[in-house]
Amino acid sequence: MGGVTEIRTPLRRRPAQRRSAERVQRMLDACAEILDEDGYDGLTTTRIAQRAEVAIGSVYQFFPDKRAVAQALALRNLESFGERVSARIAAEDFADWSDTVGAIIDIFVEMHRSVPGFRVLRFGDVADINLLDAGASNNAVVADRLRELIVEVFGAADGTGLERALAVAVEAGDAVLKMAFRSDPAGDPAIIAEAERLIHGYLAAHISGD
Repeated sequence: MGGVTEIRTPLRRRPAQRRSAERVQRMLDACAEILDEDGYDGLTTTRIAQRAEVAIGSVYQFFPDKRAVAQALALRNLESFGERVSARIAAEDFADWSDTVGAIIDIFVEMHRSVPGFRVLRFGDVADINLLDAGASNNAVVADRLRELIVEVFGAADGTGLERALAVAVEAGDAVLKMAFRSDPAGDPAIIAEAERLIHGYLAAHISGD
């Protein structure tokens, strides 16, 4: 089960050597720093090359344009998010998968506050709502990643109902959390708490209604 296709890499070619892989990561780090400073509109391949201290040809060796660099950074964000959620779920004893909502929101908020470029790019909407996957919205990709984790860890019944519930929860949470960060760079704690209450209540009702 799963409505989202496998995400294709934005790289023109995969780095074959460790040195090349490190160079690509420097480009992504540079992209994140520029996003924090000047937003997506201020991002250019030339600036990425200068900040990463690589030749512009090195950027084009791996990426066709700035959108592809942003896509690679968004994918790195998604992988980091998934790894953090997995580790948190493994470390705590949650009674039910709907009880993970607070932990997942905490991770999202912490990444927003501490991961370079995340507050601007997050999972890619600032560049393209289909940045992670041409066939699905960025939020749908995030919801599908969470679905995979929930099925694997909690043995939840996988199906259209779970897929739809998580899609709705991610869309609702994304909207409310955007509101939380709109006026407060660190996130308004009261609105973040409301986001948790809203999503947990919805998912708990979904479970009890199954």
